[in-house]
Amino acid sequence: MTPTRLIAAACVVGLWLLLCGWARRRARRLEAQQALALQALNAPAPDDSLLVAYATQTGYAESLAAQTAESLRAGGLTVRVASLDQLDLARLAGYRRMLFVASTYGEGDPPDAGAAFADQMQPAGPAAPALAGAQYAVLALGDSEYAHFCGFGHRLDEWLHAQGATPLFDLVEVDNGDPAALRHWQHHLGLLAGRSDLPDWQAPAYQSWRLAAREHLNPHSEGGPCYLLTLTPPSDAEAAWEAGDIAEIGPRREAGGPLQAHREYSIASLPEDGALQLLVRQMRAADGSLGLGSGWLTHIAQPGDAIDLRVRVNRNFHAPADGRPLLLVGNGTGLAGLRALIKARRAAGHRRNWLVFGERSAARDWFCEEEIAGWRADGTLERVDAVFSRDQAERRYVQHLLREQAEAVRAWADAGAAIYVCGSLQGMAGGVDAALQDILGDARLQAMQRDGRYRRDVY
Repeated sequence: MTPTRLIAAACVVGLWLLLCGWARRRARRLEAQQALALQALNAPAPDDSLLVAYATQTGYAESLAAQTAESLRAGGLTVRVASLDQLDLARLAGYRRMLFVASTYGEGDPPDAGAAFADQMQPAGPAAPALAGAQYAVLALGDSEYAHFCGFGHRLDEWLHAQGATPLFDLVEVDNGDPAALRHWQHHLGLLAGRSDLPDWQAPAYQSWRLAAREHLNPHSEGGPCYLLTLTPPSDAEAAWEAGDIAEIGPRREAGGPLQAHREYSIASLPEDGALQLLVRQMRAADGSLGLGSGWLTHIAQPGDAIDLRVRVNRNFHAPADGRPLLLVGNGTGLAGLRALIKARRAAGHRRNWLVFGERSAARDWFCEEEIAGWRADGTLERVDAVFSRDQAERRYVQHLLREQAEAVRAWADAGAAIYVCGSLQGMAGGVDAALQDILGDARLQAMQRDGRYRRDVY
């Protein structure tokens, strides 16, 4: 062998040895990191700590879990991050709040790193549920080209519920890294962290809409002022959305100021109405300062001003394609999403619709009362029930009305009705869910949710 070939061979051997050494050091480093992570998991969790768990196939779920934890820590929360394969039911039981970022592999299977945990996901036995009192949320990653889209995420969500845990908010599906769905997840993280200024992971591509009109709906109300906003699109843009979709707004602290983190609002109109409408309540902090999104839309921006807006498709809250009965339940500005659904049902000629609405006072807070009365008169709404919490000595809410009308609710469900809920996550959504569980049974309500007959847009 020539000296040149000897030198080349030596270089190859040397490079191979270096790679082997690097691989061993990396393996030892990963083992040490996993050992430290496991040690941390085995330590008692502080009462206020929040667990972020991920099941990943390619590393994407792990990356999103890290970003999730970073957002929560920015709000001052104590967060632990772990791979799902490091967890079991006993470890989960040590946490009161848990977030899961779960990939799906192939046709609904767990990723390799979640397979061992999936084997433990057995039906709850006769004993008390292991996670009773805990709260959770699931970010489900998937590809809608597969028949069982986000299958493992849905399976995990159902198992957690069966173990007695209650959702912090509804499962969020992400189709091939859809940035709009990830912004929706970030919206909920901001609520959990108590921070309205968490930066978007990826800024949305807004269009410049125009604030055409703003109507104060509840003058002299005991609650916060509520406004019906009318926005028109740019002349060169097609206004396209469906009932149930969401408007993402880029707020500003002052006219001409920099964009802040986005805010989400249920759309209250259809494209056929010629404009996009929102119902927005003006929010104020304890110190009297205006909320970021509501302050921009209801006070700072003036009619004629440009509004940065992007429509986000929200398929989970689209109207049923058929004429099945529809029970619509909401409170306050949650009427926005229900209003668009009623308009869509009216346009399609589907008239078996029952609206249950709640607010403070009938005299001042019966939003869109004349319009709803017209729909009741022309048969668009078969039934309307409204409850106003401050109009009697004892506070009554929509969940109380549903319990009082339990027989009618069961009859509508027996007739194949779908139930759509829109409004506040705190109080209303949980109260309505508990009422429906008592009226219909937990197993039946879960089956309706799996079949798309129980849907929520709550915030």
